[in-house]
Amino acid sequence: MKITSFGAARTTTGSKHLLEINGQKILLDCGMYQGKREESYERNKNLPFDPKGITAVILSHAHIDHSGNLPTLGIHGFQGNIYTTFATRDLCNIMLADSAKVQAQDLAYVNKKREKKSLPPFHPIYTQQQVEDIMGHFVAIDYNRPIPIADGVTATFIDAGHILGSAQIIIDYKEEGVKKRFLFSGDVGRGKHEILRDPMPCENIDYILLESTYGGRKHEDIKSLKKDLCRIVNETIEKKGKLLIPTFAVGRAQQVVYMLHQLREVDCFPKIPIYVDSPLAVNATEIFRLHPECYNTEIHDYLMSNKSPFGWADIHYIREVSLSMELNKIHEPIIILSASGMCEAGRILHHLANNIEDERNTVLFVGHCAENTLGAKILAGEKKVNIFGEPHYVKLKVERLEAFSGHADHDELIAYTHRITGKKSRFMLVHGEPEFCEALQIGLQAEYPQSLVTINDQGVPVELP
Repeated sequence: MKITSFGAARTTTGSKHLLEINGQKILLDCGMYQGKREESYERNKNLPFDPKGITAVILSHAHIDHSGNLPTLGIHGFQGNIYTTFATRDLCNIMLADSAKVQAQDLAYVNKKREKKSLPPFHPIYTQQQVEDIMGHFVAIDYNRPIPIADGVTATFIDAGHILGSAQIIIDYKEEGVKKRFLFSGDVGRGKHEILRDPMPCENIDYILLESTYGGRKHEDIKSLKKDLCRIVNETIEKKGKLLIPTFAVGRAQQVVYMLHQLREVDCFPKIPIYVDSPLAVNATEIFRLHPECYNTEIHDYLMSNKSPFGWADIHYIREVSLSMELNKIHEPIIILSASGMCEAGRILHHLANNIEDERNTVLFVGHCAENTLGAKILAGEKKVNIFGEPHYVKLKVERLEAFSGHADHDELIAYTHRITGKKSRFMLVHGEPEFCEALQIGLQAEYPQSLVTINDQGVPVELP
């Protein structure tokens, strides 16, 4: 077998890994590359392989950096099946459509500037219709159900505990009559998640393609989350301010909503209106309601007692722009969850523009903010930032709770590998910036001195014995 990483190699974006087994080509993920505009546009528009030659795609989860370039496969002639879990299929249906919509809106603005410079316009990488076309290729499979996906090749989805429907992927195959077992970790969750199950152990694995996002780094203790969140809410209420929480629409928004629900049930903070102001987050929450098979025991039992973890008297879900604008007229303590998590787009920008200069207010970051994003600038303590091209002074209080991360940290990744049984003769590291890949490489080599631990490079084939 041969594996070539065409994305998420020494970086955390554009996950694409091509397996060649017995003359067949199987693609693990087809994510959108995210970076500088022109580079991203070219890399996403022009795939580094011929989609017509791909036998099947196996998708680990719905995040755009793993699923976002699937429509491009169809545009260039892919005719096979896309295998994934039921929840991932349903999330992709809304997330890919949202991606097409955002592209169209974003490029409309960019092309006005390009026209003034007599530059040719950019066109969306794909359209809403092309999203609908690729969704027809999806084949949904439940966890722990082996399915033949190519001649002599079987895939099994194992819960990864990262987001709803996320999976580790086991590939069983034969070469020259010898059975072998390959594991793609996908993105590995931390465990002890408020909603999802812990990552499940995999058995009898020979080779592992492993994410390394947080190699060499350690998260805050999950146990402190509720205490810290309760403190932040109460401090904001005491100041009669608003609490703004930039959130990723899929996964993080639902996790924060459920935790706020838990805290409110034990009277950790007084009654306060909570608004989820993101159409994508609202749609994703509806999909969360449909997939209790992904829930951990605690929240499953909670559902069986006829309670909704995502809906109660104090919470309001907003799709309409007019209702979103009405939130700016409220002059009493409220909590607003809104996308995007890095404050680069979406309605959170409007809420920041209207509230960032009021010291009674608080902004709480519950996820990673990439370098040079507005969220990163606020977290770095910059006193003046631009929002919609206009300068704003940062006077509100800035808080951060990193323990909400959906990725396992260094120690949690090492512990994850310990739960995997089998020879584990080779680890191949992907989905991490170089320094974090190298830190995890050192850690794994110390744990498994008899194994080969390498870091995949962009476009460089790796042959497995």
